[in-house]
Amino acid sequence: MTVKPIRLFGDPVLRATAQPVTTFDAELRTLVKDLTETMQAAPGAGLAAPQLGVSLRVFTYFVDGELGHLINPDLTLTEEEQDGPEGCLSLPGLTYDCRRAFGVVARGVDMWGEPVVVEGTQRLARCIQHETDHLDGIIFVDRLDPEQRAAAMLAIREAEWAGEPAPQVRISPHGTSGRAL
Repeated sequence: MTVKPIRLFGDPVLRATAQPVTTFDAELRTLVKDLTETMQAAPGAGLAAPQLGVSLRVFTYFVDGELGHLINPDLTLTEEEQDGPEGCLSLPGLTYDCRRAFGVVARGVDMWGEPVVVEGTQRLARCIQHETDHLDGIIFVDRLDPEQRAAAMLAIREAEWAGEPAPQVRISPHGTSGRAL
């Protein structure tokens, strides 16, 4: 298994906007495999590449028995909204109700560069929105109302994992320095 350490809240890579994927090679397929295995071992409903320290627009998901991944997602959201519990592998043990669109149509590509469309409602829609937020440097606590956000920030400061040293950001050996061109 290739389970990788998950970056925790406070790591700068979680606040950076991830770069679009333009190269569909063995390194990308390894990243998708690492994301999938790490997500399932956690266990979690989704995991985005920045959570492994890789600033690329890639995420995996496992919701209601449906396992998949999406690269360079573009979302269309329903106007209808939902409130529901949400957590994050980068904020272990913390869950808060968060408002999201009820449904989503996500267009992107797979690890081979082939077009993919994922449609979902409720939990799948929540997961896809949550993981796409990670690709834009947004963490779900950013979407909470001010009172809930204050409570979340207090819980983060008091969490046993708070204050852990930020892991080193992985540097790609390729000439792009980890950025897709």
